Amino acid sequence: MIYPKEQNARRDIIEAGRRLYMRGFVCANDGNLSARISQDAVIATPSGVSKGFMTDDMLVKLDLDGSILEGSLTPSSEIKMHLAIYRQSADILSVCHAHPPVSTTFAAAGIPLDKALLQETAVSLGVVPIAKYAMPGSDDLAEVAAGFCIDYHGVLLEHHGSVAWGADVMQALFRMESIEYTATVTMYSKIMGVERTMSTRQIEDLKTLRPGLGITAHLGEFK
Repeated sequence: MIYPKEQNARRDIIEAGRRLYMRGFVCANDGNLSARISQDAVIATPSGVSKGFMTDDMLVKLDLDGSILEGSLTPSSEIKMHLAIYRQSADILSVCHAHPPVSTTFAAAGIPLDKALLQETAVSLGVVPIAKYAMPGSDDLAEVAAGFCIDYHGVLLEHHGSVAWGADVMQALFRMESIEYTATVTMYSKIMGVERTMSTRQIEDLKTLRPGLGITAHLGEFK
């Protein structure tokens, strides 16, 4: 496993936080990001700080048990979820949790993103399921979210928001953007009253492109 350099992970977390805030995917002090920089260490965003205005000295270094190694601030209240995901899959090196408005609306409604409306969704994002309701920052939330990280690229948290993960900070961020874009197209399709999904044959043909993109996860079955 090749881990990112710590300075690069810190830079990318700060930049990803800025993009989340500027795009309205988080408000106030919401959301959190992390990056795994070694077998035993993670860099995470702090609690109580706007993700759009973070500086390097605000970030916190922890081990996979959640003990603080460096940093003067308290790590995000959702750090248990991040650490559970890292423990579940050694291939995941970054986690992004946010509250994008459209996908969070689907999360509040308990509706998964499982309609194959877009080629890009069918190829690289896949189905985005719903994780059952759990209290924020709880062990239950960490457990239910981590249960999806092997087979999917992201999950909607019921009445909460969404989580995406990846091989680096930017991939996790881009998957979060893809979740929100897919949710937006799905919402407009519902408003139009026409959910014109691709055929099973079209979906299966698109899946053949995944190996060339390095995608090995199952990514669920579209309805």
